[in-house]
Amino acid sequence: MGKNHVKIQLNGTELELLEGDITELDVDAVVNPANADLKLGAGVAGAILEKGGKSIQKECNRIGGTSVGTAVITGAGELGAKHVIHAVGPKMGEGDEDRKLSSAVRSALALADRHGLKSIAVPAISTGAFAVPMDRCARVTLTEIHRYLQGGTKLDRVVVCLLDSEVFGTFRKELRRGFR
Repeated sequence: MGKNHVKIQLNGTELELLEGDITELDVDAVVNPANADLKLGAGVAGAILEKGGKSIQKECNRIGGTSVGTAVITGAGELGAKHVIHAVGPKMGEGDEDRKLSSAVRSALALADRHGLKSIAVPAISTGAFAVPMDRCARVTLTEIHRYLQGGTKLDRVVVCLLDSEVFGTFRKELRRGFR
């Protein structure tokens, strides 16, 4: 676990911001910030493939793909988590990025709920190769999680897992601003 960690309660669900490695977390599902073809390449997806093994990519290949703003679920191979939820966020510049990112986050949470999962870890979706600015991702992601948790969920714990202290700081600053 990274040194930075914040925990709050939202409608009976624990929301955590955590600096760390998403592949190492003890959660039911980790979210892979996927591309529409579900090809695990670099960044978080690469780490999931490397540590979880080829069975995850094989399942993705069977699924074939999913559209921007949606999510699909696979097993987690050798990871500690039981599942990987592949959420496809927007590429910066394609238009309507906030709505598409919101939809990807909501789809991941809803999929976890539909599968009866109790905990999920979400990274900063679309901020790597897809180039969505980190502050924008933080605002949209935290707002959508807050909205989702108000609607009644079986999730006990939602972890927003962030790669380093700079990214953690951006999300913590947004969390302090409150939900809007």
